[in-house]
Amino acid sequence: MPNIKSAEKRMLIAKVRAARNKAAKSALKTNIKKFDAAVESGNRDEAASAYKVAVKAVDKAAVKGLIHKNNAARKKSAMSVKLNGMGE
Repeated sequence: MPNIKSAEKRMLIAKVRAARNKAAKSALKTNIKKFDAAVESGNRDEAASAYKVAVKAVDKAAVKGLIHKNNAARKKSAMSVKLNGMGE
């Protein structure tokens, strides 16, 4: 345990931020899984709407520093390929 008051505060802040990051990353994964499920079901309209939500979530995560920008680009590219490969 920290002996200095400022160190105690930093520890508390680190805990809060870690929890926030974990929740945000979990929400990101959920959005991506919803998109994947929509693609698997074969419903293009549902997949397209899920794609918009997932891409927005990925972009937001990259801006906040939850994932690297190249990781975000890779995820978005993979989702685009899946969506475009569905067919009409």
